[in-house]
Amino acid sequence: MIVYTNSGIEWLGHYPKDWEILKLKYLCNIDTGSKDTQDKIDDGLYPFFVRSPHIERLNEYTHDEEAVMTAGDGVGVGKVFHYYKGKFAAHQRVYVFTRFRKVLGRYIYYYLTSNLAFEVLSGNAKSTVDSLRRPMLAEFPVVVPSIKTQKKIVRFLDLKIREIDNLIQSKSNVIALLEEKRQSIITEAVTKGLDPDVKMKDSVVEWIGNVPEHWEVSKIKRIAEIRPSNVDKKSVEGETEVYLCNYVDVYYNNEITSDLNFMRATAKKEQIDKFTLKKHDVIITKDSESPTDIAIPTWVAEDLMGVICGYHLSLIRPNNYFYGQYLYFCLESEQIREQFYSLANGVTRYGLSKDAIKNGLVPHPPLNEQIEIANKLYNITSDIEIIIKQIKDQIEKLEEYRQSLIYEAVTGKIDVSEMNLD
Repeated sequence: MIVYTNSGIEWLGHYPKDWEILKLKYLCNIDTGSKDTQDKIDDGLYPFFVRSPHIERLNEYTHDEEAVMTAGDGVGVGKVFHYYKGKFAAHQRVYVFTRFRKVLGRYIYYYLTSNLAFEVLSGNAKSTVDSLRRPMLAEFPVVVPSIKTQKKIVRFLDLKIREIDNLIQSKSNVIALLEEKRQSIITEAVTKGLDPDVKMKDSVVEWIGNVPEHWEVSKIKRIAEIRPSNVDKKSVEGETEVYLCNYVDVYYNNEITSDLNFMRATAKKEQIDKFTLKKHDVIITKDSESPTDIAIPTWVAEDLMGVICGYHLSLIRPNNYFYGQYLYFCLESEQIREQFYSLANGVTRYGLSKDAIKNGLVPHPPLNEQIEIANKLYNITSDIEIIIKQIKDQIEKLEEYRQSLIYEAVTGKIDVSEMNLD
């Protein structure tokens, strides 16, 4: 039976009495990398660890040893960790832990993965922090069992985490297939229609291909008004208080409804008149750090008085002869949306001009067919999205279980000493 003692540390709680608590600085060397992201080479010989889960490549290495690494600043603080043994390079804002003493490198990897975020956020009101400081890392408390127990814990976690990760990957693959199916159904419907026997003609647009003979291909400026928004997130005295539909509202939602949690801001009267959301408006992203995040669409499902289109977005308001939800599905098709990727200007940040949007091309069936296609696609894609949501919820629970399992093992809350791990 394990005897526990109180650590006096809120996030750690009780731990086995025969384990030690030691500061991280006594267990390993704490350094940072020396390379910059611009040094990366796509087909480089060695792994290059940066501040994200993605591993870059380099043709030179700065370390040849066992190491644990974590992001020193940015969104990966307390979240991104790497374990590696061999030749590698690290970013100048990545902390590199090496030359382990009294601990296994793999044990430290699991321990930091589970617990560093608690220490990072303790006493901090924010859900994220901007950077990690070396003194905090040096003083970070680590619960240290015997090497024999560490080996057992590492073996246990390697086996269990591999099982969980394989299951997560399997479910992620199913999501990818469902999203691919969704894309295929949308593209087929908005370019070929719903009648499989209809006579086709060449659209004269290579990436659209053949369309039904009675359809047209129109520039967006012929079927809608484009209104790039200039409404920022600031609240200015003397202006009218409004709710703001922001970039993230558009990027992460297929439709905009009153159920969303819009942020508060203020706007001038002319901005309110111009950018208040109406049913069947389409909104797209017009600025992003990646060209593939340009022209991501959403559809406004109801009149939203008091809610206006925010900065980095363009509001597209179709005329009476073009159905907004059909236009949304046109832009939701990657095959159609790709035309905007090459039109986006920029180097580190990309922007889509009003003229570029105006000259975008979309298949143009008669209005009654637009409505029929949109209704059909809404029903089909809604069913697919429900399944995707269910699988994502399952993945989230698996990730929570994964994190809990690591925490329980490295803090001695579960006893692995008698487990058969062969």
